[in-house]
Amino acid sequence: MLSRRKTVTLGLQHVLAMYAGAVVVPLVVGGELGLTPTQIAYLIAADLFTCGLATLLQVMKTRFFGSGLPVVLGCTFTAVGPMIVIGKEYGLATVYGAIILSGLFVLLAAPLYGKLLRFFPTVVTGSVVTIIGLSLIPVAMNNAAGGQGAADFGAPRNLLLALLTLVVILVVSRFAKGFMRAIAVLVGLAAGTAAAYAMGMVSFSGVWDASWFSIAQPFYFGAPHVSLVAVVTMILVNIVSMVESTGVYLAVGKTTDQQVDEKQIVNGLRSEGAAIMLGGIFNAFPYTAFSQNVGLIALTKVKKRSVIVAAGAIMVLLGLLPKLAALTTVVPSAVLGGAMIVMFGSVAASGMGILSEVDLRKEGNLMIVACSLAVGLGSATVPAMFGQLPSEASMLLQSGIVTGSLTAIILNIMMSRREREAAPAAYQEAQEAS
Repeated sequence: MLSRRKTVTLGLQHVLAMYAGAVVVPLVVGGELGLTPTQIAYLIAADLFTCGLATLLQVMKTRFFGSGLPVVLGCTFTAVGPMIVIGKEYGLATVYGAIILSGLFVLLAAPLYGKLLRFFPTVVTGSVVTIIGLSLIPVAMNNAAGGQGAADFGAPRNLLLALLTLVVILVVSRFAKGFMRAIAVLVGLAAGTAAAYAMGMVSFSGVWDASWFSIAQPFYFGAPHVSLVAVVTMILVNIVSMVESTGVYLAVGKTTDQQVDEKQIVNGLRSEGAAIMLGGIFNAFPYTAFSQNVGLIALTKVKKRSVIVAAGAIMVLLGLLPKLAALTTVVPSAVLGGAMIVMFGSVAASGMGILSEVDLRKEGNLMIVACSLAVGLGSATVPAMFGQLPSEASMLLQSGIVTGSLTAIILNIMMSRREREAAPAAYQEAQEAS
């Protein structure tokens, strides 16, 4: 039984694990659309507030909403490009009109999507979870080098900070016991930030300038407008997120030793649809299950929903108190990168553990795993290969999680059909036995 203090501390660790992703999206979108510093600060606060509400909505378990899994929701990176394109062409009001209607689509389409779970046997699930971890490794390495586009990208001091953070996490995980071992990532982040401060790489100016209290306002950028092109584009984005989230739900289920059923998937996706609509109303972002936190659960072995409830409450609080939110931004990208290496690697290792249950001596299974990993990792590391395709197709195919998952699903259907045609009686007996 975790004490309240330990639960809050573990929740804070989850917030820090996903914080970089939650903050980077509003910074990028706001910068590209020419928003003022005040407007960007609002985006960050509104995003954190809505992330918290979305996470609380997801972790609860009711008849129609909430998967009941320890899942953290954050803004999806898939939406960044489309939001910028729509914003530049039609304006922010049209962006948020499209987000609200696409969230309604997810909410209504969730039951239909749940019927597709039979296409996710162990070989597909293991491949998808492995792809999630491997496709995120470049994100970790970019952060470890100082953050993509940073003036000091790859500077020795950044690499040293990432290495220090990684070593501290490994040492604490190896030699500490009990609660201290569970917060190894938080200890590593604290040690790395302290070292960065001693090196003059941490600035608190943003903390002093931030206001103490702020409330997210519905339709801050004006009443939403509707454009069919924008709505269809955001629906495509959220279909991608549904595929990603399904993989995350299954990964969390394996990590927490739960059998994730169709109802949990459907209720989880309904919650995401409601969360996306909230994002549009509060002028924030579309939301999806964050795979960063799966790695943290695998690493700490703490599987309680109360910890995720604490994380959601902390994000809501940070959204209301911009000065506290600004305090968490002082953690340098290199320090976050060092922690991400462990977390994302844990996701990939979890996927490999699932695949260990699959008989890879069977040609069909081998081809599913081999092709899905190759396609997924290739798309994640060389997204420019799709740069000359139409923007909608490019957006979909640049996600390694999507391309790898679709490859695994399609190949599994093909191989299963081939087995049925080759030996229908034997195949039927095997299905009945399973």
